[in-house]
Amino acid sequence: MKWLTFLMFVSFIAENVISQDVWNIKAIDPHGRFINVKALDKAGKIYDVKAFEMDNSSQFMDVKAIKDGKKMAIKVLVSTDVFAPVKAIGDNGEIFDIKAVTKDNIHLDVKGVSSNGSIVNIKAVSPDGDFYGIKAISKDGILHDVKGIKFSSNDVESVLHGVEIKANIKALPQAPSQSDDFIWHIKAVHPDGQLWDIKAIDELGKIYDVKSLEENGNMHVMDIKAFVGNKKFPVKVLVSSDKYAPVKAIGADGKIYDIKAISPDKKLLDVKGVSQAGNLISIKAINADGSFFGIKAISPSGQMYDVKGITMDEVFMVNGVKVKAHIKALPQE
Repeated sequence: MKWLTFLMFVSFIAENVISQDVWNIKAIDPHGRFINVKALDKAGKIYDVKAFEMDNSSQFMDVKAIKDGKKMAIKVLVSTDVFAPVKAIGDNGEIFDIKAVTKDNIHLDVKGVSSNGSIVNIKAVSPDGDFYGIKAISKDGILHDVKGIKFSSNDVESVLHGVEIKANIKALPQAPSQSDDFIWHIKAVHPDGQLWDIKAIDELGKIYDVKSLEENGNMHVMDIKAFVGNKKFPVKVLVSSDKYAPVKAIGADGKIYDIKAISPDKKLLDVKGVSQAGNLISIKAINADGSFFGIKAISPSGQMYDVKGITMDEVFMVNGVKVKAHIKALPQE
């Protein structure tokens, strides 16, 4: 019986920790060499740090520390320090340092060193004050950027096990470093290649633009807003018991605006959250026959991003409306 229990435990570890869906986390020094990124407890014991695909998706990957087969969240903490601390948090609120550990056993702090809009740039800091990029690396050699992600303008994003959180740590597909396209169009893609407009519509049938915004150099997770007059309103996935989750814009007073795809002959299709894989919700326009059209953000120069719902597994309020997920534009996998 003890052996059976042991084998079951080994099987659990293999399935949940050591699998093809696990990516390594590394810092990259100026000479192009990888440095292991690890979690350390107060006694100096070292634990692995990995990124995890969810349902074969690597578009928005969790980054976790692993202790005794359990995954611990890694977050950017609220702090008055010049550079924000990046730590793993145990179930009891225990704090684990996140360090880049060189072959010479030199420990480099991993910090949030700057912000671009909702993105916090995560770097290892050398003894000379140089910044080393942090990457997630697949078994096939694909690189993703490790970033802090904020969904609110508040300094305290959330509280986890009694610890105040500034930003979540995720691994994201690498994005262009800069762009002159600050406002992107949102379109539904018809199977025959046509692009249908995505618009916000009020209760009187008045139509407003829906756009994606590249702000403060943030090309990783781009906001999507409805432009109503001279105001920009957030577009969210709402809490609902419907089969498909409603996607709506929310005014400052809680007013709801429908989000629709509009065909060239002015037919209106609902835009909904149709399925979920991990933290990502697939956003689609739903045709009369029940088929789905993909939703994309398209730049004036022709770049294309996926439009997705991002949920942090908790219901939150936006202007008095219960919301299930944020709507963002993400680099395509």
